[in-house]
Amino acid sequence: MGGILWIIVVGFIAGLIARWLAPGPNNPSGFILTTILGIVGAFLATFIGQAIGHYGPDQGAGFIMATIGAVVVLFIWHRLVASGVIKG
Repeated sequence: MGGILWIIVVGFIAGLIARWLAPGPNNPSGFILTTILGIVGAFLATFIGQAIGHYGPDQGAGFIMATIGAVVVLFIWHRLVASGVIKG
């Protein structure tokens, strides 16, 4: 149970920092969407890190890489909203 709580806390903080670093009028807001943003960023950073050999199969991204991954997710979000794929 402590692991899941830690994932939520780190995801929320990474999501907050990502929203601060990449502001936009259509950013996902609220506790749940901010947390999901950080968690998805961490999964993206882990996937890319394992694909390029930076992380082993049993390792995950740290806090800084989770934040960078969340910024990348926000960039993709902004591109999808700007192109009209997603109605923001």
